[in-house]
Amino acid sequence: MRLARARVDGAWHTAAVLGDGAELALLPAEVGTVDDLVRGGRAALDAAAAAVAGARRVPTARAELGPPLTRFNRDVLCTGWNYHDHFEESRGKREGQDPERAPDHPTFFTKGPDTVIGPHAPIAFDPDVSAKWDYEAEVVIVIGQDGRSIPEERAWEHVFGFCVANDVSQRDLQRAHGGQWLKGKSIDRTMPLGPWITTVDEVEDPYDLRITCDLNGERMQDASTAQMAFGFERLIAELSWGMTLRAGDVLLTGTPSGIGNAREPAVFLKDGDELVTRVSGLGELRNRVAATVLT
Repeated sequence: MRLARARVDGAWHTAAVLGDGAELALLPAEVGTVDDLVRGGRAALDAAAAAVAGARRVPTARAELGPPLTRFNRDVLCTGWNYHDHFEESRGKREGQDPERAPDHPTFFTKGPDTVIGPHAPIAFDPDVSAKWDYEAEVVIVIGQDGRSIPEERAWEHVFGFCVANDVSQRDLQRAHGGQWLKGKSIDRTMPLGPWITTVDEVEDPYDLRITCDLNGERMQDASTAQMAFGFERLIAELSWGMTLRAGDVLLTGTPSGIGNAREPAVFLKDGDELVTRVSGLGELRNRVAATVLT
């Protein structure tokens, strides 16, 4: 299934995305929210699937899509430097925070859940907060089953599904706080998430997903998940080693090359820019950068 959170006629609904994405089935309230379904196991998902046949249908264009998840267990979990070309493109541009070589293990960090916005919501932009706003298109894993020290061969048992995010980052803040990325990744209302969650059984090959990011119509990032330095199973195994992952946890899996900070000259987001983030089979985010007072 593809599960969305949609507002129609002023009310929020859990919706199943139908066909090519042009129509939604608004599921009855007793099915619960998308957050409930992620945590509810197979029985909850089966009940949602059974409800589709009798559900009211509306054109997707009539609905406002919100972030599919709104109830977070903790900070959003993230992976850095997970595409070799992205690691290399920023060499010498990390303002004294360059490692000598690519890491032997995944690099993890977190960002605050108040960053999350919907797939078409404005990205908050305040030049008084940062002068270097950058984009990062990413595939997202949504955890669907609790687990600790999960072996790679059992990793997929713990995945509910996938969605798309753009890890909009403030590069000057990212460098300013002792090399710790939390601050430069956690500005409110800056991370589009969605447009819906695609359950893991709907993705034929997770290593054949094409990730693109367009800025004002110009292609800035274009890569495949086949290029990941550490695969999805490895990320889950290493992150969960001694640390419990919970159903509902969200894990961003890294961005490919093409970020603005690594370009010559550098390209940073500004008020009015349109950012379009796509992952084949998972959908599209389309967000406008909008001047916002955050101080």
